[in-house]
Amino acid sequence: MDNTQQSSSRSATPADDSATGGSSPSTQEAVKAPPRITDLSKPEYYINRELSHLQFNTRVLEQALNEEHPLLERLRFLLIYSSNIDEFFEIRVAGLMQQIGYGRELVGLDGMGPRAVLKEINAHAKEQVTRQYQILNETLLPALKEENIHFIKRSELNEKQRIWVKRFFYNEVMPIISPIGLDPAHPFPRLANKLLCFIVSLEGKDAFGRDTGMAVIPAPRSLPRVIRLPDDICDNDGTNYVFLSSIIHRHMEDLFPGMKVKGCYQFRLTRNSDLDLEDEVEDLAKALQGELLSRRYGEAVRLEVVDNCPQPLVDFLLKEFGLTEEEVYRVNGPVNLTRLMSVCNNGADEHLTFTPFTPEYPKVLQPRPNSTENVLDYVKKADILLHHPYESFTPVIDMLRQAAKDPNVLAIRQTLYRTGAHSEMADALVEAARHGKEVTVVVEIRARFDEEENLALALRLQEAGAVVVYGVVGYKTHAKMMLIVRREGRSIQRYAHLGTGNYHAGNARLYTDYSLLTCDKDITNDVRKIFQQLTGMGKAFKVRKLLHAPFTLKKGLIDRINHEAANAKEGKSARIIIKINALTEKQMIRALYKASQAGVKIDLIVRGICCLRPGIEGLSENIQVRSIVGRFLEHSRVFYFENDGESQVYCSSADGMSRNLNNRIETCFPVEEPKMANRIRKELELFLSDNVRSWTLQSDGSYVQNKPTRGQRRRNVQRKLLESLTNYVSGVSRSP
Repeated sequence: MDNTQQSSSRSATPADDSATGGSSPSTQEAVKAPPRITDLSKPEYYINRELSHLQFNTRVLEQALNEEHPLLERLRFLLIYSSNIDEFFEIRVAGLMQQIGYGRELVGLDGMGPRAVLKEINAHAKEQVTRQYQILNETLLPALKEENIHFIKRSELNEKQRIWVKRFFYNEVMPIISPIGLDPAHPFPRLANKLLCFIVSLEGKDAFGRDTGMAVIPAPRSLPRVIRLPDDICDNDGTNYVFLSSIIHRHMEDLFPGMKVKGCYQFRLTRNSDLDLEDEVEDLAKALQGELLSRRYGEAVRLEVVDNCPQPLVDFLLKEFGLTEEEVYRVNGPVNLTRLMSVCNNGADEHLTFTPFTPEYPKVLQPRPNSTENVLDYVKKADILLHHPYESFTPVIDMLRQAAKDPNVLAIRQTLYRTGAHSEMADALVEAARHGKEVTVVVEIRARFDEEENLALALRLQEAGAVVVYGVVGYKTHAKMMLIVRREGRSIQRYAHLGTGNYHAGNARLYTDYSLLTCDKDITNDVRKIFQQLTGMGKAFKVRKLLHAPFTLKKGLIDRINHEAANAKEGKSARIIIKINALTEKQMIRALYKASQAGVKIDLIVRGICCLRPGIEGLSENIQVRSIVGRFLEHSRVFYFENDGESQVYCSSADGMSRNLNNRIETCFPVEEPKMANRIRKELELFLSDNVRSWTLQSDGSYVQNKPTRGQRRRNVQRKLLESLTNYVSGVSRSP
């Protein structure tokens, strides 16, 4: 199925760009009820989690072919696909292989065991990886060449370039590269995860008379994989790159003097990178440090090798790594594409990248002449809702920074998941601690692939005098919340920030998320209780307005879904709109199925994994699922319930996954101010009207890209929000 050439039969209702699109949430469509399915446990009603994950990555890869994106952004999408697939194998495939190895094969909702899933994964992933390299070689590299961005092959180097490359090899590569000949005294080396390597076949004897015929060369990780050539040695006035692999390959015989190199082939090994921490550990930080040392050398899960590598050498590598032919991925190009990302960030011509924009700083927070008011003073007057990246993340940083200096602020508490040891948020917390504030930070050091950075962050905060807590063993702290306690006269006032995304200013420019700044007494008291629960011990506190996992969140959401179903049965207005990153939780899916059967119109905006099958008669014909893939990573989690005209809007740090609802510390907060709640609803409707960057999930598990029908205006939700919420200039010839 060519998803790029099809349009959905359930495409969005035609509407003008200025309209919210779709029908009003209070409108109930009269649907003739088909025979109701009662057994919701049948495997055919669920989509496999891992295969749905691969479908999302395929939608990312599709962006590399989208000519509406600037050229370097198309290359970036192709490289993001590589990064996503790497992590998929390091974590998800590794987990399936581990199940088989330990003899603990689990069958999912869809009825598939790990062996069947792995077979499907390899078939799908190999097809898409082959397609990825075709896009690179046949589409993107020629297009980049037309834009005067050249990747010079070693056979294409001119005389000046050959001299420069040789000098680079001897000065930069030769001193740190370590060829390893293979013989009884030099067994096959233990290679780190995703390290670019070469397998070399040799002829002749070395200085000691050895004739092993084979060597392995790990490429130095300290060197870039793409090197820009000086302009004065190039035959054109463009930008010229050469791959490190080409430089090493060209001078391979210099590494084996007196011997003949018969063949040299790139390969890369992917290993299990998931960390396994026991629930009963005395010191979580020390245990994690020990695990990090072993991450680079986990069990092998995938072998990537250039497609011209002879089969005997491939078989030799497979034997060394304990893999089979099923785990081999033959590629027509560099085996470590992700390292090309530096090309996308190398200050190229503006027309090759997305049009820049400046996130809007809310007018209500902009300083007035001669005013000494700060963010806390404004929040005291009214709640503030921010939609990132269209609206700036700076107010959140300002709120913390100003609190750090405010002599009336007594205490600051914050959760940190992915932030960075030297970020602005970390700087403000350090400053607050040094100013004598009672600073308590819950640092989730187990945030995957950010563990080392979070350990460094925790150490820095501790050295500044902050109290650092690592959360709860067995439950990742994924909630995004900040609490500021300030003395105001004779009373104590609390202020809170609650968000759907991490406290990471860089991600706030790339991810879509909501932030709420509030001093609502019930909400801030709920936040206080959750912090006390995280840092202290005792029974779970009863909270008034927040839903929090693993205690009330899942039940609270399912209760509201069930309430919509009850309203529909009674003829009352009922509607559900949910925007999340993934949906896998069995009980939530079944509640949505039952609500659909009751006649509730349900729209799910699920960026990635979705195990629910929409459009099944008698089960889910009232459910539509769409995914938005565009310039920004859709990351906000929002739950809208019509509630017979008394609508409820919640934003959350949690997705609809078992791990979020059952095994993490999460928060879900209400947006109660009518104008703010209405704004979120309208923005959700905008997402449902998108016919440019959206894909609709079919009942067979495939996705079809939505496209404007004849006479219908193009509706790109991310572009619309850019134009309405920022200083982004519309009317350019290319799409964001």
